[in-house]
Amino acid sequence: MKSIFNKLTGTLQAASAWAGTAAFTAAHAVSDLPGGPAVNQLNLHPAVTKVAEDQAWLHWFMLIICTVVFIAVFAVMFYSIWKHRKSVGHKPANFHESVTVEIIWTIVPFVIVILMALPATKVVVAMKDTTSADLTIKATGMQWKWGYDYLKGEGEGIGFISALDSAQRAMSDNGGPKAGEVVNDYLLKVDHPLVVPVNKKIRIITTANDVIHAWMVPAFGVQQAAIPGFVRDTWFRAEQIGDFYGQCAQLCGKEHSYMPIHVKVVSAEDYSKWVGAEKVKLAAKLDDPTKVWTAEEITQRGAKVYAANCVACHQANGKGAGPIKPLDGSAVVLDADKGVQLAVLLNGRVNLGMPAWKQLSDTDIAAVMTYTKNNWSNKTGQLVQPADVTAARK
Repeated sequence: MKSIFNKLTGTLQAASAWAGTAAFTAAHAVSDLPGGPAVNQLNLHPAVTKVAEDQAWLHWFMLIICTVVFIAVFAVMFYSIWKHRKSVGHKPANFHESVTVEIIWTIVPFVIVILMALPATKVVVAMKDTTSADLTIKATGMQWKWGYDYLKGEGEGIGFISALDSAQRAMSDNGGPKAGEVVNDYLLKVDHPLVVPVNKKIRIITTANDVIHAWMVPAFGVQQAAIPGFVRDTWFRAEQIGDFYGQCAQLCGKEHSYMPIHVKVVSAEDYSKWVGAEKVKLAAKLDDPTKVWTAEEITQRGAKVYAANCVACHQANGKGAGPIKPLDGSAVVLDADKGVQLAVLLNGRVNLGMPAWKQLSDTDIAAVMTYTKNNWSNKTGQLVQPADVTAARK
């Protein structure tokens, strides 16, 4: 039966894709993004995992059953209304409590529900089985980027922030791609994609440090909520090498559309090379927390940290936007007690939309604090050293 449905759905998919392409492709200056959305896409994303493939089959299976039931029920109803209408002399039947009818309308729906429930249950159980993972990664949602930490398996200890590519943010701020400019990955390109090996079971643990987000990659058949204070998990096993895209699927604030997901699936050999390179980068970033920096050095570094992590909310001019508090002239930033701003950076202020930034190194936090305390109209002359942050963490 499954093979019959596969042939039928394949025909329907091909027909819908042809119709969409023939009618609309010429009118758009974009083309399909491999691993991402397609132009005038009318169907689920092509599956690259067994779970996504089963979901697609289940989708069409349910649609076909519902269509058959719909046609059968309304065909009988309209036939009965027309065939037995009063105008041709039919008299209404007068009967009550027909045991035969009651048995039929109980057994038939029961059989239909069982036919739908069995394959659906099988798929749901498979989606929830996160045991025996080859690699475990924590995905932390924050306004408006993702933090990834490799917790178990090859690459353990690697961690980074994945945010919208700065060039695409600038493009969006200027009204989007220019006329005739083709940008297939518009608002989907990130600075640091999540890298995983092919044909390995990847467990994704989701959480958030501000509001509810959702980690979703259609090609994998994965969508899992990331809720502050809760830990949820999902998994996937990509069967193809390539780049696959998704987005936060939970409305999470004014820059919800600037929170893409990019998963790069590579061979086992390339993954090992990537892990080695990342380990080298991490070692290079491990600054001596006892080092005393000059004001010029740490301010320059702070400018880079601010551009990579803070400018999305507080803007390059430090003015903030909407509910986001400005840093220029902020009482917290100007306070002579460094501990006030430091506490906000380490612990966040969820009620004000400010996430915690504990994942940054002591040097990066000290640098961005020094930068904000001495930039724009903030001329405090205060210098924050990594040792100050180290002490505050204890």
